[in-house]
Amino acid sequence: MRVLAFEDSYDIEALLESAGLKHQISHITQRWDSSHPLEHIAQIRPDVLLLDHYMPPYTGLEVLQLLNEAVAKGNAVRPPTIVAMSSEAGPNAVMLAKGANYQVIKFDLHTLDIWNAP
Repeated sequence: MRVLAFEDSYDIEALLESAGLKHQISHITQRWDSSHPLEHIAQIRPDVLLLDHYMPPYTGLEVLQLLNEAVAKGNAVRPPTIVAMSSEAGPNAVMLAKGANYQVIKFDLHTLDIWNAP
């Protein structure tokens, strides 16, 4: 499973590894800012896209909206799973309403059932 995380404060790989999920993830890339998000998504082709809300220069919601627009125009491929993983529930709920598959507080990221998929 390839994972791309847009998160500027916490090491997502370390969070997932500390929860014992190292074997479920074949490759994880973290972008510590959200510049050029569509280029990174196209390059990595993640199975799971993790979006933090509070992150410069684009919020997670803005990245999701850019991705949705590019997919609608045929200029991008949507990752199979998109997770809104801000540290606050409100922004996560908005991203869920705009097309994310899951919402979770980032410190509970390991509890999602996506990590158990074959």
